[in-house]
Amino acid sequence: MTVPVENMRPRHPEKAKNPDSPSPRKPDWIRVKAPTSPEYLKTRDLMREFKLNTVCEEAACPNIGECWSQRHATMMILGSVCTRACAFCNVATGLPDRLDPHEPERVGEAVGRLGLRHIVITSVDRDDLDDGGAGHFARVIRCIRDAAPGTTIEVLTPDFLRKDGALEMVVEAKPDVFNHNLETVPKLYTAVRPGARYYHSLRLLDRVRQLDPSIFTKSGLMVGLGEEKPEVLQVMDDLRCADVDFLTIGQYLQPTPKHHPLNRFVTPAEFDEYKSLATAKGFLLVSATPLTRSSYHADRDFEALREAREKLLAKGKG
Repeated sequence: MTVPVENMRPRHPEKAKNPDSPSPRKPDWIRVKAPTSPEYLKTRDLMREFKLNTVCEEAACPNIGECWSQRHATMMILGSVCTRACAFCNVATGLPDRLDPHEPERVGEAVGRLGLRHIVITSVDRDDLDDGGAGHFARVIRCIRDAAPGTTIEVLTPDFLRKDGALEMVVEAKPDVFNHNLETVPKLYTAVRPGARYYHSLRLLDRVRQLDPSIFTKSGLMVGLGEEKPEVLQVMDDLRCADVDFLTIGQYLQPTPKHHPLNRFVTPAEFDEYKSLATAKGFLLVSATPLTRSSYHADRDFEALREAREKLLAKGKG
């Protein structure tokens, strides 16, 4: 299958428009310490041993020190080169890697070795594959189930745009949490996420709920890109219409001067307000802090999700 030419450019149009957009100095509430703990080094070495990619490293996540020190990692499958060129993302863009048929088994073994209660599996976009990588996602889920049956599994998937039947493959493998991030408000999609479609992503999340209501659904937003508060509230309403359970909201951090420019740093008080408003709209769980990322504290949040659903069901029966 041939990849569209526009998806193979090793740069993003936004980067060409903004070649010199340095990020302003970070405020105190957004700074993190460099990772140095022995646990961090052990997790890093295990990833190297099994030749696995992690979004923690590829996307330069600011929480890598904390998460890896607790032996939490978000594994990135389907290679390390993306066929999209989102202006916010630090993952490499270009001709994708050849699909590794043995990756699912290695992921399963690594999860077993780490002894994780909860694992997050994400990927680059693979528009070059007929199923967008959905079959590979399903194999990874099954291999983790075989190697670590006590581990709960969260997937953070691409949008599978124009990949008929792809979503159904992943849902059929029964992950515990299905996450797909909207990332930003509709008006910014052309500049920030040009290869995606806002309403397609919404329908994807709604479709998961229709296919298997037992699977928790989750989505995330970045703020500080130039969105307005009413627009964020509208996205919350859209996600609630899709019956999404869990919303994450975090500060956009510009990876390099060539990425989409940072509009502003959102204050902790504003994040608190977003959390209160989202909770009032009916999400089972909301995480909204400057350093919140899709998989940040994912194991702890999964337990909170289960407890929230159980309370809701008990209330309904009462």
